[in-house]
Amino acid sequence: MLDITINRREFLKGTAALIVGFSIVERQTALAQERSPSKSVSTEEVDGFIAINPEGGVTLYSGKVDLGTGVRTALAQMVAEELDVPFAAVTVIEGDTALTPNQGPTFGSLSIQNGGPQIRQAAATARQALLRAAASQFRVDPTDLSVTDGVITSKSTHRSLGYGALIAGNSLSLKVDKTAPLKDPAAFKIVGRSVPRVDIPGKVTGQFTYMQDFRLPGMLHGRVVRPPGIGATLQSVGEDSVRGIPGLVKVVRIGNFVAVLAETEWGAIKASRQLKAGWSTWQGLPDQSKLWDYVRGTKIVRDDVTSDAGAAPAALARGATRLHATYDFTIHTHGSIGPSCAVAEFRNGALTCWSASQATHDLRKQLAAMMSMPEDKVRCIYIDGSGCYGRNGHEDAAADAALLSREVGRAVRVQWMREDEHGWDPKGPPTLVDLDAALDAEGNLIAWSSEFFHPQGAASPVALVAAILAGLPHEMSMGPGGILNDTAIPYTVPNVRTVAHRLETTPLKPAWIRSPGRMQNTFANESFLDELATAAGADPFEFRLRHLKDARGIEVLDRLALLAKWNRSAPKQRDHDAPIATGRGLAYVKYELVRTYVGAVADVEVDRATGEIRVKRFFVVHDCGQIINPDGVKNQIEGNVVQTVSRTLMEQVTFDRSRVTSLDWGTYRIIGFPEVPDVVMELIDRPNEKPWGSGEPSAAVVSAAISNAVFAATGARLRSVPFTPDKVKAAMVRS
Repeated sequence: MLDITINRREFLKGTAALIVGFSIVERQTALAQERSPSKSVSTEEVDGFIAINPEGGVTLYSGKVDLGTGVRTALAQMVAEELDVPFAAVTVIEGDTALTPNQGPTFGSLSIQNGGPQIRQAAATARQALLRAAASQFRVDPTDLSVTDGVITSKSTHRSLGYGALIAGNSLSLKVDKTAPLKDPAAFKIVGRSVPRVDIPGKVTGQFTYMQDFRLPGMLHGRVVRPPGIGATLQSVGEDSVRGIPGLVKVVRIGNFVAVLAETEWGAIKASRQLKAGWSTWQGLPDQSKLWDYVRGTKIVRDDVTSDAGAAPAALARGATRLHATYDFTIHTHGSIGPSCAVAEFRNGALTCWSASQATHDLRKQLAAMMSMPEDKVRCIYIDGSGCYGRNGHEDAAADAALLSREVGRAVRVQWMREDEHGWDPKGPPTLVDLDAALDAEGNLIAWSSEFFHPQGAASPVALVAAILAGLPHEMSMGPGGILNDTAIPYTVPNVRTVAHRLETTPLKPAWIRSPGRMQNTFANESFLDELATAAGADPFEFRLRHLKDARGIEVLDRLALLAKWNRSAPKQRDHDAPIATGRGLAYVKYELVRTYVGAVADVEVDRATGEIRVKRFFVVHDCGQIINPDGVKNQIEGNVVQTVSRTLMEQVTFDRSRVTSLDWGTYRIIGFPEVPDVVMELIDRPNEKPWGSGEPSAAVVSAAISNAVFAATGARLRSVPFTPDKVKAAMVRS
């Protein structure tokens, strides 16, 4: 029989009943206000991940969340496939620290790659246990049973029993069996198919609940009054300046944290703008016009050698042709379309926070530390936000709301303004790269050396702005980890050495932003490789294939050449008199040298008079192993291309000596609909391989492909992101 814990009432209250009669957000909210549900959240327990209600409905509890990437749909496909239930029978609850296991933050394109197999194994364990229970009830061997749409049937007795009836309201209190057999991909009916995303209908009709839409009865609205300089200290607050504003409840001051609370959002906005506060002056940022001198001159705290083979210095000295180049990649903000928002409720010594954080379990720890309260008294619940892709301002808005709720003992909603989002979210740090390489007399790459200048990294969460301003406990993580990936190259070179200099500081608080480090590092490596191909007189495809030994990588490039109709044998002609120059550029990556292969070709137009670049078309061949939802992968590739074209051509944080100055869409421009390129792609599905991520890898190749295409069009090398018109015109003059 099933080894289950029989407590139907608690089970229905805490788990499966979430999908009956309520929206997920409404039911989670009700439960949060009633009590903390009694439910396993262990990654070692089946019921940490899965519950089946008496009607046969399946609830998946995922620690990984959907950031608009389609993960919610893909994970539901994996559960439906492994349990042999209809896709429509699966409901997903995500990122609720009281209900879902801690599977780590949703980042690094690891939701399907790492989170998916955990969930799949739990489902496989559940399926085997259900089959054993049915076999016992039917008095047959488990091999006599088959499952269709959640109904188990005995071939010999012709008896049938649905999962819901078999469970009979009990929970699946089982250890996850890591040896439970997984379904043969040859028998897949749901995985590998383009199941429509479950979130799209609500988003199209305006019924979807974003974090920005979420409300609690009787909540207040808060706004934080920011200092005029990042390190400025608060000297005075004139509370009289906001007296008379309708609905104003309180002015809050904790150290350098100052905020207003009102009954209405407009009241909070009006009070925050009207409040008179005195601040010290602070000018601790470097001169932006000398940013790269500042980066190069920053103290190095350690060197990380990411690859070392042969004797690169000696081989460089004896090469027949030697090239040097320096590449740089500017500071980026996340530019979330909807500014960050959170709601927090501090009641009876416990804190509940609704947030679009992609790391709710980490946020729980940070809020507990900031509030000096036990972690088990903090609950964080994920609600979709309109924009993320890294550590933006979601966690900081949550910290603002938590502090303010504690001050008044009521629920508080904090909606950031655009100037909060652009001015105070952590940034993608600047990257500087020096490259040196040598070719032999036959044009073969014999030596490669590179030095990257990155801020020192840490695995701990980025410090909360509210905790810093208020002088409350917080972890002072210097910057994001993982940004050294793709400093090493995927090609076979006899002499190679790649080093990352880890810097003591960086101008603005750093954090992860989509494809952190991998995009910047691949931009430098793949652009410089194109320079070497030109010096060798070789076609860019042929030059890469000459130095590539990975069969899957070779297949990606061969299929890309066919997809883009790239003629590898024809000499490339450049029309120097054409006012609009056209060109094509290639880039390739094996993401982090261990997973997802991507090759891309960009077709660009360059206006010689204005220096403006237009990316007309992007070809992508993508191998992420087993594909769960092809349409979802295509969505991710298209999103990567569009967002990274924007980051490459126009996005750049500006700042003076005190603060960020690119505080709106006029000063921090992003791509518009008329500038979006056509994306043509081919997916390589490998059903018998592990599934890898698709949320980031195709972003890594975009900047280099554009840079290489501009060279093909104009003869100008672009080594500094963003490729602004002024930079393009200057590069054409130099060429």
